[in-house]
Amino acid sequence: MTKSDHHHTTSHPGASRPLPTTVWTPDSNNPSGVSAPGEVLPGWALDKIRAEFTHRPGRPPARLIKVHIRDTEPGMDARARVTYLAPHEDGRSARPAPVLLAELHPDTLPAPDDEPVRACDEMPGAVENGWSGFFHRAHRLLFRNGVLLLATRQRRDAGRLTDPLGSLIASARTAGFRYLQHIVIIHGHPDGDRITPTPPEGAPPGLIHSDLLVLSAINSA
Repeated sequence: MTKSDHHHTTSHPGASRPLPTTVWTPDSNNPSGVSAPGEVLPGWALDKIRAEFTHRPGRPPARLIKVHIRDTEPGMDARARVTYLAPHEDGRSARPAPVLLAELHPDTLPAPDDEPVRACDEMPGAVENGWSGFFHRAHRLLFRNGVLLLATRQRRDAGRLTDPLGSLIASARTAGFRYLQHIVIIHGHPDGDRITPTPPEGAPPGLIHSDLLVLSAINSA
């Protein structure tokens, strides 16, 4: 694989039409592609996310809020670690909806056969636990066509790597998000015309990339 930042192909993750897939690799000026302990994405990928998703020509920049989700048990929001990567700027002008980056620890990802379970029939999505409730609450934050980025990676179940993307996309669509793009983020560093793998700490053997899903909140107003 070369060191080019973008490589466009097509993807069919349950969609009725092909969606773009982009591959991100670190450039030659980046000394390492290793993620920090407990994190999904390497630092260079966070810089690229900030550059590509928060700057909007002719408009104030959007805030970039990173939420590190460690579990999906009741009260998950209170335990999530929140970091503001692009600070909110004071001003009287209308602010765009923030960009929410959710880093999902592999242990919190849904199993392939998991189905969303409601905790309250009277208020669908409002007080649910798990991923269904998370996506509904995120949609309330991003209701003005805001962007939700999901950073995930495969996990090993019963000795094999499993892919959680289908379950996550289905839950997000149910909550009112539109799936826009899949970005593959390579864990490695440039070595001549090749990429030498630098897998995250604790990652299953053979894992050399993380996935970034780009979703937009559908404004029903």
